[in-house]
Amino acid sequence: MRQPCSRRTRARLAVMAMLIATVAVQAAGPAAAAPPPGVSYVALGDSYTAAPLVQPVDPAAPPGCLRSAANYPHLLAAWYQAASFADASCSGAKTDDFFVPQVTPGGANPPQLDSVASTTQYVTVQVGGNDIGFAEIATNCITLLPLGTPCQNRYNPGGVDQISARIEQARPKVDAVLKAIKAKAPAAKVFQVGYPSILPENGFGCWPTMPYAPADVPYLVAKTKELNAMVAQVAAANGVTFVDTYTPSLGHDACSLPLRRWIEPVIPVAPAYPVHPNLAGEFGMGIAVAAAVNAS
Repeated sequence: MRQPCSRRTRARLAVMAMLIATVAVQAAGPAAAAPPPGVSYVALGDSYTAAPLVQPVDPAAPPGCLRSAANYPHLLAAWYQAASFADASCSGAKTDDFFVPQVTPGGANPPQLDSVASTTQYVTVQVGGNDIGFAEIATNCITLLPLGTPCQNRYNPGGVDQISARIEQARPKVDAVLKAIKAKAPAAKVFQVGYPSILPENGFGCWPTMPYAPADVPYLVAKTKELNAMVAQVAAANGVTFVDTYTPSLGHDACSLPLRRWIEPVIPVAPAYPVHPNLAGEFGMGIAVAAAVNAS
């Protein structure tokens, strides 16, 4: 005799149904004006591309890259029925790792630019966050009490903004990456992917879920926007299309409800690395990239 589902099982099935419905709608979106199937596509990037801990794991990736087979490059490759697809993204990647092997636990990731060939037709690239020390900033700005401005005290002492300086120092490095991609694949359409919203644009955050002082939240939001602005400017200077993932991610930050958020908080609820995109975030970024590809 068939046993009735428990309340927990019914809840899980409801969540799965919601996710499947969402995925179905989103996956159908790019098909309307998609490029013809059979394109050659290469994805380059850091952990926001690789999607660490989002299941399933990409078996082709070095273990230390923590790359997901459900990240937005894999979704795009499936949506566009790519005949040739290479995902070289790796967690922790900096611009230097596009030119030299990136040493990770469990093996090195080859230079990401090695995946780009003269026959490559589409390239997505998402880089810059690790060059400014994203993980360090995210860790150092954590506070045990929601008081004062400890993050600004650390990174903007006396009005000398260290994060802004790092963003400017990363500018020529991002520029060098885009120039190298264009040199290796002159005919390719290149898309520079920006970073999504991590903390709410309006308000004081959600300490302790995201344990940053309320008075520091506007500062951290401003730094994300500043990084995106720099990357967009470098893309424009190189004739590369910038993909804005920040605007569509508004209201889906790490302070949002679990089924709405694209970014997991410091203690994740869904499978994802702390303060990184979950599956919904990868789908959301994929939709943004697909819209830019279709518009091109």
